[in-house]
Amino acid sequence: MLVARLLELDAAGALTTAHVRAGAQVSGVNARTVWRWLEAARAEGRMEPRPRARLELSDQAWAVLAQAGGNVAALHRHLKEAGGEVPSLASLHRVVRRDVEAGRVLPDRTVARRERDEQQTRQAITDLALAQVREGGAVKTSAPPRLVLEAAGGLPVGERGAPAGVVLPAGAQLVRTSSVRAVAEAVGQAMAAQGAVCVFGDAGRGKTAAVRMALGEVPPGWKMSWVPVPVRASVAAMRRALFDALALPGRFPHTSARADAAIVGALGQARVLVVDEAQRLPVPCLEYLQSLWDQPTTQVTLVLCGAGSERALARLPQLASRVVAWQEVPRLAGAEVATAVTGFHPLWRTVPAADLSWIDRSCAHGTFRTWAALTAHLQNTLLTTADTSVDRDLLRRLFKRVAPPL
Repeated sequence: MLVARLLELDAAGALTTAHVRAGAQVSGVNARTVWRWLEAARAEGRMEPRPRARLELSDQAWAVLAQAGGNVAALHRHLKEAGGEVPSLASLHRVVRRDVEAGRVLPDRTVARRERDEQQTRQAITDLALAQVREGGAVKTSAPPRLVLEAAGGLPVGERGAPAGVVLPAGAQLVRTSSVRAVAEAVGQAMAAQGAVCVFGDAGRGKTAAVRMALGEVPPGWKMSWVPVPVRASVAAMRRALFDALALPGRFPHTSARADAAIVGALGQARVLVVDEAQRLPVPCLEYLQSLWDQPTTQVTLVLCGAGSERALARLPQLASRVVAWQEVPRLAGAEVATAVTGFHPLWRTVPAADLSWIDRSCAHGTFRTWAALTAHLQNTLLTTADTSVDRDLLRRLFKRVAPPL
């Protein structure tokens, strides 16, 4: 507006130095700056600031930063080693801080290191796992897993029918216990009412696997998105997690209003939104999910899953009152143990039912995660030690690996 007015005075032949000094004082700049503005307007016809190139980090740079646990100096060293034009360390710090404040989630150093170590451990166990032990101590290793295929219902599944995101020992497969069937029924009721369902229970009981199995057969026309809850979740972090889970095109918007508009638009189609580890959610994040769900244009079935998720919902009665099904995943019943674990892995089919009950009473206590860990350790022992028989002495030694001393 100032430059336009000064140009009008200049065209009328009435522009003076006093006008320029007064304009500089109003704008809080030097008078020479105002003269440069006028020169640019005369020469280029431009009365607004020249657009400046915005420094952006590529997805590959963010991946390097995540592997470094958020260490910007490590990212700077990586870029220098890669060659090419490298921004200064201060500029990198400024860009990372800007995008994090806009909602981009940067993993904690400890969390990133732990996830990397766990992934390496799981891969090592898979590499060492065997399908069966031949006579004479010769070992036949299992074939490497195939690439993940897409199920008819839209949920990725592996070679053995295990949904993506569920880690199983080699040769294992998921079994439909009574808890899995109950979770599938509760999720189906929530989808029919486009309401919410809370799946809760102690850690290791198979809540995530049950929900993934239930959503392996979503009806045509429905979509499914799995939203992981960030560590130390905030509304900005949840907004970014939803944006990524919905696979929205383009870069994450730098204003919350644009991000929310894109998310609400994507939720206009019938969709199941699964929020895993929901017990981490503070009240503001729960209120944010409720606000998306309450939008008149959205068609969302909300599945809140996690150990203690029912207690998290109790902190927000407005959302808890909208839950149409509360489904607990209990421990594996003693009568189901033999059927469930022999269907879970063929390794247990050679163990007498009495010993399976003893294992459950002594170590597993109806927890499927413990059974899976015990299966992996037993496979590894049979692989690395020749002429090993599965007896109670061996199992007692393995118990100490899967459970801490009381």
